[in-house]
Amino acid sequence: MAFRSLDFFPHPIRQIEHCWIPMGDGVRLAARIWMPADAETTPVPAILEYIPYRKRDAIAERDETIHPYFAGHGYAAVRIDIRGSGDSEGLLLGEYLKQDHDDALDAIAWIAAQPWCDGRVGMMGLSWGGFEALQVAARRPPALKAIISVGSVDDRYADDMHFKGGCLLNDNMYWHSLFFTLLPRPPDPMIVGPLWREMWLRRMENLINPLEHWLPHQRRDEFWRHGSVREDYGAIACPVYLVGGFADSYINSIPSLMAGLKVPRKALIGPWGHQYPQDKAPPGPWMGFLQEALRWWDHWLKGRDTGIMDEPIFRVWMAERVPAEGFVETTAGRWVAETTWPRNEPPRRMHLARGVLVDAPRGDDALTLSSPLDVGTASGCLCPYGLGPIGHELATDQREDDGKSLCFDSDPLAERVEFHGAPLAELDLSCDEPVAQVSVRLNDVAPDGASTRVAFGLLNLAHRDDDERPQPLVPGRRYRVRVALDHKAYAFVPGHRIRLAIATGYWPIAWPAPAKATITLHTEGCALSLPVRAPRPEDDRLHPFAEPESAEPEPRTWFMPTGRERGVHRDVVAGTTTLEARKHRGSYRIESHGLELSSVGTERYTIHHSDPSTCRSYSEQSMTIGRGDWRIAIETRTTLTATADAFHIQSDIDAHEGGARVFCRTWQARVPRDLV
Repeated sequence: MAFRSLDFFPHPIRQIEHCWIPMGDGVRLAARIWMPADAETTPVPAILEYIPYRKRDAIAERDETIHPYFAGHGYAAVRIDIRGSGDSEGLLLGEYLKQDHDDALDAIAWIAAQPWCDGRVGMMGLSWGGFEALQVAARRPPALKAIISVGSVDDRYADDMHFKGGCLLNDNMYWHSLFFTLLPRPPDPMIVGPLWREMWLRRMENLINPLEHWLPHQRRDEFWRHGSVREDYGAIACPVYLVGGFADSYINSIPSLMAGLKVPRKALIGPWGHQYPQDKAPPGPWMGFLQEALRWWDHWLKGRDTGIMDEPIFRVWMAERVPAEGFVETTAGRWVAETTWPRNEPPRRMHLARGVLVDAPRGDDALTLSSPLDVGTASGCLCPYGLGPIGHELATDQREDDGKSLCFDSDPLAERVEFHGAPLAELDLSCDEPVAQVSVRLNDVAPDGASTRVAFGLLNLAHRDDDERPQPLVPGRRYRVRVALDHKAYAFVPGHRIRLAIATGYWPIAWPAPAKATITLHTEGCALSLPVRAPRPEDDRLHPFAEPESAEPEPRTWFMPTGRERGVHRDVVAGTTTLEARKHRGSYRIESHGLELSSVGTERYTIHHSDPSTCRSYSEQSMTIGRGDWRIAIETRTTLTATADAFHIQSDIDAHEGGARVFCRTWQARVPRDLV
């Protein structure tokens, strides 16, 4: 990525390091603002990013690469800490609360009324910020004219980090541990003054245990419907640009939003992980997202004809020959585009027979499977963050997991097969347990046998018909179920084989069912629908993307670089498998105001290959923040276990000021299992 110094941009920049934005109830939100130096006399449109990730420290470096870039091109860029986070007043008591949306409406109205703003506001964000952009757009604030939502979802139950196909995700635990440690961090005394300690203690005294809030909601209910814009696409009235990466788990909402929204809209999906596209989060190739965003903002906020709305509405990276490795620097492939969405080309239907995928049904075989509970250790991270060579977050060679699955292979391909969309597995099965899971993986098998995961899907069979009203299976009864795999664009090349791999679990991605189940597949009723896409000449004439560039961040002194370790240990005597990941987010000082930060986290997942009651997830996070004699340390620990009828949570927090412990608390909870 090319960093641009501030004097590179067309407009000189003025920065307001901190200002207060008043809310209707008197609480003040903390903001950092960049704008053209003459904006007070020549007002400009504003672009808002509204998140809880601490503008002063945690992601300040990332903010400094994005928002000055927009300011240097004629916008007021406003970065606000959500209520109760960073330097903002009040309390943060959960995700995507109505209070957050109410505050956003107040903030947008305040921004639009400032003398440096011409009254037009855009909103953008990655992950939480992308969620907020969609959810606030659905509230229709008058000044909000367009949004860009990156790495977000329209369905909080089905597509966030909590559940997938009705299966409990272990990333529920991972995100809990990060959020749990984010919530009690103190504001900066340099910003809020002597009140910092009172604000900090109040945050800790009112601290929620996120996992305890989420886990009771094991089916789609009002808790998840709130903030899920899929409930009413018509509520969004402003233009929407949706951006994601195929390595990112937050991908399936883009095609559903593109199909459901009725406003002007565009979508862009590259190969990268859960980051902004210009940040070069592997795998690549990457593109100049900030330049693309400017084309969008210039069109909708300044009324300029940039040509962006004359181009195809949905553009994706179609990869091919992706190595079966945990780290891939960049992928082979090409950009392709859709002029309409949904696509109306008929899928290619491939039928399952004993060990093979064929184009016509081939009798009926009854194939029985009960996978070892550690099937899935080659899955990589559910949501890769693009950490590069230190991360090894991608799915690795699938051959070990394939050996624990029922696999169905095509013949070596004589010609190229491309698809774009969500593959669908139709299964005719019976099961010996009332609650069970199936995982389905679509793999690309190279001539040397290496097996690359292309896409996967999960289904809690109790959720086979409905996520709101799941029903247990009747053991022995046959059911026809459909398992949707993740949205993807991919090209299988000649000589390779298409493999469909089916297992009775997918750990550590998903928590196992209460009992180890055996399923029987009846192949006559089983098929794969692949949304094939014929190559089109117009793909070669697409508008090329610029190379990534951004503003140059302010100086930092690094004492320790970021690093990550991830490994699997098998105790062949005990029959257990443990996956452990340790991530050090670095130790550094922000030179402009002297704040020093360090944080490290560990996740550990353990299971016995035949006993789901042994499943255990553990996470710990520690962080330090300080300046001079002011030093704060926070440590959190959480353990999740389960019996056949309930989940058991234990969480702890310890907070220290200057080496002395000033706060500690333990949470313990039993949450009944609800057909999960």
